Amino acid sequence: MKKTVTTIIVIFVIVIAFLVAGPFFVINEGEQAVVVQFGRITNVVTEAGLHLKVPFIDEVIIYPRKILAWDGEARIIPTAERQFIFVDVVARWRISDPRIFYESVGSVAAAHSKLSEIIDSAIRTVVAENNFNESLRNSNSILDRVNVSDIILPDDIEYEIPESSFQAETRPEPIERGRRQLAEEMLRRSAMNADTGMTMQEEFGIELIDVVTRQISYSPELTPSVFARMTRERNQQAAFFRSDGEGRKAAIIGEMEHQRRTLISRAEADAQIIMGLADAEAARIYADAFNRNIPFFNFWRAMESYRTTAPSFDMFLSTDIEYFRFLHIPR
Repeated sequence: MKKTVTTIIVIFVIVIAFLVAGPFFVINEGEQAVVVQFGRITNVVTEAGLHLKVPFIDEVIIYPRKILAWDGEARIIPTAERQFIFVDVVARWRISDPRIFYESVGSVAAAHSKLSEIIDSAIRTVVAENNFNESLRNSNSILDRVNVSDIILPDDIEYEIPESSFQAETRPEPIERGRRQLAEEMLRRSAMNADTGMTMQEEFGIELIDVVTRQISYSPELTPSVFARMTRERNQQAAFFRSDGEGRKAAIIGEMEHQRRTLISRAEADAQIIMGLADAEAARIYADAFNRNIPFFNFWRAMESYRTTAPSFDMFLSTDIEYFRFLHIPR
């Protein structure tokens, strides 16, 4: 009887110790785990819930399943034209294979260090292979905003500025790839190990989702000279547009003057035609009136002449001339 009680007590203590040691572990939503037994992975748990383990033997290492952020430090990198710029890049990643991740990396902190090493190398390579403008802009849309041919003139004025008059240094340089494609290139280089030919997912159990350029700027040493160059270029653009505006103004004024002279010339020609027709009509009426009553017309014309000339005469010596024939009273 005594042995039975002792056995029950021992069994009870073992059960209590088993329960205290924790035969269960919980995986929350957004978590995953690997069960390690003496350094060897015996199980990978990706489902949330309550799971069993062997107390004192199994070690449960929990990793996040959610998307994690990698935030690198801003670094100074030379571009292809040897301009030193600050580049600040962020990335998103997640643990896609806990087994490979545990065997190759081990912890999230170690993964951040590994990502810093890989992504930094890719960033420096991509930035150094391209010009600064490629890292700065995503498209060439800014070139369309600096198109001098977009100025609208009236439809009846034909005036065009030759392309050679717009200096190349005053226009933003066109890009071939752009910042978005460079970010995709950084992602591709980071996700693929060129030396081993393996992807980051195959080698480390990490899925690199994206790499995004958060900020790009000149280094403080170059900022004053860059601002001075930008100011000089903008002044050149302003001078060009002023010159272009004066040229267009001269063209418009010249066209207006030409149109004014054309209209005046046409109006004068039309006036001469109208006046000629009027004079012809007046001569016709005059001749018709003369032919109807020639004696009366001669008398009337003489009276009109007397009215004009007589006031300017100081004296009359004689009126016995043909001009004054209508002043004689017939007898």
